[in-house]
Amino acid sequence: LSGVVRSVKETLSSQFVENCKGVVQRLTLQEHKMVWNRTTHLWNDYEKIIHQRTNTTPFDLVPQEEGAGVIRVMKPLDAAELSLETVYEKFHPSVQSFTDVIGHYISGERPKGIQETEQMLKVGTALTGVGELVLDNATIKLQPPKQGMPYYLSGVDFDSLLQKQESNVRFWKILTVVFGFATCAVLFFILRKQYRHHRERRHLKQMQDEFRQAQERLMREMNVEGGETFKNACVVCLSNTKSCVFLECGHVCSCNECYRALPEPKRCPICRQAISRVVSLYNS
Repeated sequence: LSGVVRSVKETLSSQFVENCKGVVQRLTLQEHKMVWNRTTHLWNDYEKIIHQRTNTTPFDLVPQEEGAGVIRVMKPLDAAELSLETVYEKFHPSVQSFTDVIGHYISGERPKGIQETEQMLKVGTALTGVGELVLDNATIKLQPPKQGMPYYLSGVDFDSLLQKQESNVRFWKILTVVFGFATCAVLFFILRKQYRHHRERRHLKQMQDEFRQAQERLMREMNVEGGETFKNACVVCLSNTKSCVFLECGHVCSCNECYRALPEPKRCPICRQAISRVVSLYNS
């Protein structure tokens, strides 16, 4: 519903502007200063509300249509969009001495000043209210919905307010879809990476099993003397004699030719640990 603001009792007078009457008055003192950012090494603006006071008085919404009932507005400060007009605003710059300036550079904070602001909901302002209507002793009251739905007291008309809310809904829907696609893409890449690692591990295990089976088959085919010779054979080519020690793992499992043929970075064929250096082995 829409209507014009009318005070029920005495109106609130502005502290700075003559003949300015309203039903909601908000006085704010805001500190402005520069703060040194140690990460970016830049001075950044910083604002902080050091004091705020809000005064209200009961008021009605008088519909512009003739014959319509007067609506009593309840809990206006709970409204999501309370249209307050700035009637007074003044900035008081801080006065600093040379000693203060040096201290501010050392501390990393440079005060700029205090901004004093007065906002009011004036009598006679056209207002659009969206909330719950209840009947209380022949008085129609507009109050926040009990189901937790939004409560609005806006200076724009209903169509503009509705269009603004629809735009916000579209924005959040688009943002949700974008984040949903981004999450799916990240999850896809993580699963793909895990699958590749799993496939590599499975392939390595298969190669190790085949190599072990080949060793067992050769051991069965060789006689006792040949088996004794095979114990000192290179685990890669199975023909040359083991002739080098891998450090730091200490395994003796390869000949010099197979060691040089290992791909970079060179790793031990037994434990897959990185080879830092190689010591030649001489059998007597």
